[in-house]
Amino acid sequence: MFGLPVVLCLDSVCQGQWSLCECCFSQLFMMLVAILYRVIVVATADFELYHDVVAELRARQLSFTTVDSNAALPPETTVLITGTDAKRLSVPDGVDTVSATPEAARSAVEEAVSMFRDDGRTIVGIDPGERPGVAVLVGDRIVATFQLPPDDVPAVVREETADASNPLVRVGDGARLIGARLIEELELPVELVDETGTTPYLGTGVRGVGDVLAAVNIARIEGDYIKAREIEPTDGELTRIKDRARKQSDTNRAIDATLAREVAVGNLTVEEALDQHRSSE
Repeated sequence: MFGLPVVLCLDSVCQGQWSLCECCFSQLFMMLVAILYRVIVVATADFELYHDVVAELRARQLSFTTVDSNAALPPETTVLITGTDAKRLSVPDGVDTVSATPEAARSAVEEAVSMFRDDGRTIVGIDPGERPGVAVLVGDRIVATFQLPPDDVPAVVREETADASNPLVRVGDGARLIGARLIEELELPVELVDETGTTPYLGTGVRGVGDVLAAVNIARIEGDYIKAREIEPTDGELTRIKDRARKQSDTNRAIDATLAREVAVGNLTVEEALDQHRSSE
């Protein structure tokens, strides 16, 4: 159907190597989303407006595409953001238009988002792990994606669902300990989803993309409603927490099983467990 774009990463870490690298995985993913789920189209000859609107869209990790101000709109267009040159465009029926100025780029993007977020229920999919993938869908449209530390997930979910009338969160059943903590911290209706088969194989060099794609798939699968997930940490899970604590300690310090369990169930962070261990010596 379409070819994958080849990415030249200009990040100083990658030094311009031709590869699909971790540092640019989110940009690549959103390029693919824009191909498959074009939602917002930016069309303007005003360079300042174009720059400011695109910056606002990228900051929100929203899927979008751009066209010349005198070009035909893609058939998948849902919302058009343009400037005073809108009269040059032939806008099909069913496409909402937002007229913007460089001084009001942020409010224009917010208006565009509010338009297509009225098209269906807001569902957040979460693929739990060391850096969970998070996807926000409205109806069948992907409107935002993230990959971030577990501690940051609840705040992002609250922000993304703040204006939704009946939001739902679907959490994958992998990474049991992290998933259980997230379920406890999310003050929204939650479904636990069997995440078997939700992570596609993408090969090496794109670590992280799979977590975000899995979150999209999880958001689309009905699960079982759950208020809390009681997890008793296994010996292996406690051992991994002890290893993490040892690596984070400046003195290769270990914590005992009791503190490791407190970390596992979310009562302590690794750093707090290390502090308690130091104070008890």
